[in-house]
Amino acid sequence: MLRKVYLPGVAALLVAAVAAGTAGCTSDGGPDGSATDAKAAGGALPAAQPGRYRTLLEPCGAVDRGVLRDMLPGVVTLPKEQQRQALQGTAQVTYDTDRRAACSWKGNSPGGTHQLRVDFERVVSYDPGVSDEARAQEVFARRQAAASVPLTAAPGGRTDESPGDAGPSATPAPSGSGPALGTQAGPAAVTGPAGGSPPAGSGTGTAPSGQPGGPAGEPSPSGSAAALQPRVLAGLGDAAFLDDVLDPAGSAAQRRTVSVVFRTSNVIVTLVYAQRPAAPAAVPDSKELQEKTQAMARRLAEQFDD
Repeated sequence: MLRKVYLPGVAALLVAAVAAGTAGCTSDGGPDGSATDAKAAGGALPAAQPGRYRTLLEPCGAVDRGVLRDMLPGVVTLPKEQQRQALQGTAQVTYDTDRRAACSWKGNSPGGTHQLRVDFERVVSYDPGVSDEARAQEVFARRQAAASVPLTAAPGGRTDESPGDAGPSATPAPSGSGPALGTQAGPAAVTGPAGGSPPAGSGTGTAPSGQPGGPAGEPSPSGSAAALQPRVLAGLGDAAFLDDVLDPAGSAAQRRTVSVVFRTSNVIVTLVYAQRPAAPAAVPDSKELQEKTQAMARRLAEQFDD
């Protein structure tokens, strides 16, 4: 009977040869015979930084009730329960409140109608090489251009910054004004797209009444004409601008719409404040509407900074 003979030394040599052959198949032929990773050799690009904000404020609750009473004088004349409901505002329906949220209010008084809208948009970049904040700068710049607001302050114009201060007025990244307010009755008439598309610009960059470029024959508002022009604002968020549009002369009652848009990191905030007087010949005071809108915008900016 034949017996099998095991040769440990021979088996070890065979295993070593097989291992060497396998290594040779995976080698890239480099000088040291070792394999290299093509992606590691090329170096992966680092992902862009995410935005500072991952969520949004709830807009209907972000506005102080005292501010609302001041901006909507007709509300204070309502019975207590109706006043409470009016101050709650009407939330805009969106699919993702962490990306887009808006709220609107309306107040009627013997002197006319006031409407207010607040819109928050959190910009997200889906390009790994572009940060959320950089994308927000692009969106903001398009909106400013759509509103025909100059990218920088006009010579002699007020920007609320000291000479030589490189504030937002020197940054060519502001946007168009926010959603325009509707003309139908009720807060739901405040129009503006939802679900990620940018708010429609209020508009045209029309100069306030009494200023060069405004409709002829209108009374001048209080304050300097140059100071009330649509313009870049300094000291509000990372970049900001104001637009002021008056309905053309000849309408039943002229409505003035003041919009303030500012960006803080990857969030764009839009405020739209409109007044239509009851008397057809009356013209809303540009200075008053602008001051109230800016004051409210600064309050909101402080909440984002908290």
